[in-house]
Amino acid sequence: MTAHAAPIFPVRDVATALAFYRGLGFGAREWRGGGYGFVTFEGAEIHLGEEPDLDARPDRRSTAYLFVEDADALARTWRAAGAEVRLPEDTEWGRHEGVLIDPDGNVIRFGSPMTTH
Repeated sequence: MTAHAAPIFPVRDVATALAFYRGLGFGAREWRGGGYGFVTFEGAEIHLGEEPDLDARPDRRSTAYLFVEDADALARTWRAAGAEVRLPEDTEWGRHEGVLIDPDGNVIRFGSPMTTH
């Protein structure tokens, strides 16, 4: 048996969110019925569900984690594209992790193995 999971991020406007993620290098497409979208990045998938009243619901944000080969390079790429990114730092659990916050307040934590210096 195989399992696959995809977090669902609430967004104010699917078209705007898709454009944001596309600008970061994600594959992006909108469901043909509207109000829902899909973004992919190196095999990972995140769904986007439109919630126009999102600002009234600050508790409705989501988080995903991306395992990547080089968190520093990804952080530089996303920052150069204008995204809000916290630069990666080494963690006590052995990952080198950074944080991307999208315009709707959703969070993508991303990390690569720590390197020895």
